[in-house]
Amino acid sequence: TFRDNAMKHLQRLLGALTLWSLLGAAPAAARGGPECIAPAKPGGGFDLTCKLARAALNGKYLGGPLQLSYMPGGVGAVAFNVVVTQRPAERHTRVAFSEGTLLNLAQGKFGRHDASEVRWVAGIALDHGVLMVAQDSPIESIQDLLTALKADPAQIVFGAGGTIGSQDWMKVALTARAAGLDHRKMRFVAFEGGGEAMTALQDGHVQVYSGDAAEALAQIRIGKRIRILAVMAEQRLQGVLADVPTAKEQGLDIVWPIVRGFYIGPQVSDGDYHHWVATFTEMLATPEFARLREQRGLDPFAKTGAELDTYVRQRVATYRELARQFGLKVAAPH
Repeated sequence: TFRDNAMKHLQRLLGALTLWSLLGAAPAAARGGPECIAPAKPGGGFDLTCKLARAALNGKYLGGPLQLSYMPGGVGAVAFNVVVTQRPAERHTRVAFSEGTLLNLAQGKFGRHDASEVRWVAGIALDHGVLMVAQDSPIESIQDLLTALKADPAQIVFGAGGTIGSQDWMKVALTARAAGLDHRKMRFVAFEGGGEAMTALQDGHVQVYSGDAAEALAQIRIGKRIRILAVMAEQRLQGVLADVPTAKEQGLDIVWPIVRGFYIGPQVSDGDYHHWVATFTEMLATPEFARLREQRGLDPFAKTGAELDTYVRQRVATYRELARQFGLKVAAPH
């Protein structure tokens, strides 16, 4: 019966969650050594951040392969909670973060946790927001998109790797505001990470995806048929995406930079924390890292330790104010 099937499904789900919780709480050493957690499903920006670190750190710095693991849930909330409450002292476990992480913290989306509860290690690269469509979409420019939205906002469905208030949602809201449209009338579908949103775009379930430049480039390189309408940067990017116009060029005054980096647990010793800060500082200064970063369509950004901690706190305050402007719930400052 439907009820029996539903109960069986619920039991399987509860069992899977219990197993995942046990695995999530296990020491990193039990899984084979140094670990980078991408707090979403494969294929998005967090995945890209961990893979960049693996390419740059392996061998020379770690003495062993960097293990990648995926911990989706709440677009970073689950991973943040696990590291703070279950794995706070694991010196070899790093978690990828982005500006979306800081935006979520500003809105209290990580529950009672705030930015002071982890140790911010390194910001290693700068990405930029983009608006993209499928390759065969009739929407070929920002003006085409705005024309369609003004004619009937309901005909365009935006996909994003996150819920209302996430950075992908915020890009859509900023686009609407810059064009004089009501962001509350925009149709929006939330996915758990950029990989799922990209698949939905390919399959025609959404018409526009408000993602990131580097993840878009990675998907193009593996054969995904997508077209970037605009990059939300002060000026055009270099390399493969040099021909993509900025949003500003097309009449929308929107800039959305995305810092990519790592944090570790709150109980990691000062010695281990400073070791990782020094390791990333050294790595960021090498020509080899610059080459790896550029290959992935990322711009330079290099803040570690106390400098990054200050940056994080400033950005959380900025995002708190931005969230207020769009009528979103805001976390009280700690």
